[in-house]
Parts: sequence; C-alpha cells; structure tokens
Amino acid sequence: MPFERVGPPLFGTERETLRAFLDFHRATLAMKCKDLTEEQLKERSSPPSTLSLLALVRHMAEVERAWFRRVFEDNTAPMVWSQKEFDFQAAYDTTDASAEEAFAAWETEVEHSRRIELRAESLDLAGHQPRWGENVSLRMVMLHMILEYGRHNGHADFLREGVDGTVGA
Repeated sequence: MPFERVGPPLFGTERETLRAFLDFHRATLAMKCKDLTEEQLKERSSPPSTLSLLALVRHMAEVERAWFRRVFEDNTAPMVWSQKEFDFQAAYDTTDASAEEAFAAWETEVEHSRRIELRAESLDLAGHQPRWGENVSLRMVMLHMILEYGRHNGHADFLREGVDGTVGA
C-alpha cells in the first residue's frame, strides 16, 4: 500500500493542513490493515454486523469516489460496488470480495481524489453533491473526509485488535 503515514504539520496553510490530515487518516487505515491475510481482513466485528477491515476499505473507496469524483467531475459516475447511492451492504459484503481488488480500487480513488484537490485553484471550488442536491466547497469535502476516516479508523482500531491483538496508533 503506497500510503506513508506522516503526522500533520504543526504549522501550515489551511490547505496544507487539511491535505496532511486527510493523508494521515488514509495512511492510518492502510496501517490498520497491514500484514493481515485476506481471511483476517474479512473477520467480522460481532454478529449481526458485517463490518470488517476489508469492508471499511471497500466503503472508503466508495466514499472517496462519492465525495471527490462525483462532486467535482461527474455526478453520474457509478459507485464502485453499490448499484446507486451508498449501499453499505454492497461494500460490507466481503464474502466473495478480493482484498487485492478492494485495495486497488481504494488506492485508485484516493489518487483520483488527490488529483482533483491538487488541480483546484482554491478550497472554495464548488461542486454539486448529488445526494444532497446542493453545491459544496472543496474545503467542506476535505473536512467531511477527515471526519469520515476518523470515525472509521476508530472502528479499524477495534477490528484490528480483535483480529490479532494489535493496538495503538
């Protein structure tokens, strides 16, 4: 996984800080999945939940696409696994899922999101959020993504501990 986990800067512009925090959280999810087998990545939290580390990776691939590609480039771009809008079960059902495919999709979406952010002239870039039917700024999307990763990285902490006892940053 090509995500290097570097702590965000103590000083920086708003954009540098948002970018660094988002990349830090992306790398944290990758770190929580590091060195696990496909079966370990598929281990579920507790019944009836279908949540697993692999499900989180698949979900975040969809979230990256929904909030960057679909907002700033193509409102009609298909989701990665869901048929329409977010279908958590489509991403969370890892029964026949491939870890290689999931990580490749997630990495592709992250790189696409990074290109969109880097090309934007400012954080005030407006895009249309089809789910809400309203325009949103790149700033709001980046903040939303930081919160989304932060919430799911908390889940990933517990999931990883349940798989092999690994805890910590």
